[in-house]
Amino acid sequence: MEIAAEPLMTHERLRALDDDALAAAILAGGVRVAARLMRWIDDRVPRAEAVLRRLHPHAGRAHIIGLTGNPGAGKSTLGAALVAHWRAQGKKVGVIAVDPSSPFSGGALLGDRIRMAEHTLDDSVFIRSVATRGNLGGLSRSTHDLAMVLDAMGYDPILIETVGVGQDEVDVVKVAHTTAVVLVPGLGDEIQAIKAGLLEIADVFVVNKADRDGVERAEKDLRMMQSLGAMHDASAWEPPVVRTVATTRVGVAQLAEALEAHRQWEGGSGAESRRLARARHLLESLVHDRVGVALEAALGRAGGETYLARLAQRELDPWAEATRLFEALRG
Repeated sequence: MEIAAEPLMTHERLRALDDDALAAAILAGGVRVAARLMRWIDDRVPRAEAVLRRLHPHAGRAHIIGLTGNPGAGKSTLGAALVAHWRAQGKKVGVIAVDPSSPFSGGALLGDRIRMAEHTLDDSVFIRSVATRGNLGGLSRSTHDLAMVLDAMGYDPILIETVGVGQDEVDVVKVAHTTAVVLVPGLGDEIQAIKAGLLEIADVFVVNKADRDGVERAEKDLRMMQSLGAMHDASAWEPPVVRTVATTRVGVAQLAEALEAHRQWEGGSGAESRRLARARHLLESLVHDRVGVALEAALGRAGGETYLARLAQRELDPWAEATRLFEALRG
């Protein structure tokens, strides 16, 4: 099917395209087509999978960077500064901003897209806000698929900024190739980093708002925690500590260099276990999705609310019912 020019792609025209034509339009840089696919992904429209399967062979080239840390660390401002730096180098940048869910619509509150307003009119920057929808770890289940769409379209790097939810703020490592953990001096973030497990997932530490008092102490504490958790493996990556002031873009170039250095390291054999872990996570997520859909259907066939009411009233044995449903799912 012949693809119309991007400005003429109406919603009706998009719906009329078959899966091959949709994939071809996206690979040709069709932003409106990609945006529609991303909406389908987030809304879990079944047709999205068929298009994703066609895009999958064209992905795998982009550097996916996770930007995480506690709320108030300045991640959004730092992310906008990184995008500006990459654009000055002529790079085509994708951004996935994982926002909290609206309590009314379930959709993203779009806070990070607003804070990146300076890039919204740039044709070489694609910004997509996505809601967590209650997903632990601050990541929507669709985040991986959204990144793959941007990857197939030629965006590189792709920045994933997580919502910042404290102790659960670690799942980004399952999607990102490089994870930057953002802290600020003087707010007890060093102790929080230990609690949240951020020390273990960080490939680069960023001490943002480095013009504040206490930056030396923050960096010293990070170095001390690194030494306590050292694996004594000469081939292991040692996360650098980079100081930044995102509002004035001080240190942003150095941060970009550190991120690129990790990309080069991960391209070697030393990071094979991480690549395999990401592949396993993707496969597990897909299987979990299918099981979840099948379970919803099985519960519907069991009688819906009437069935659940019998469970709640203890008329049915939940363990026996779980076994019965599991056997039904196994076919």
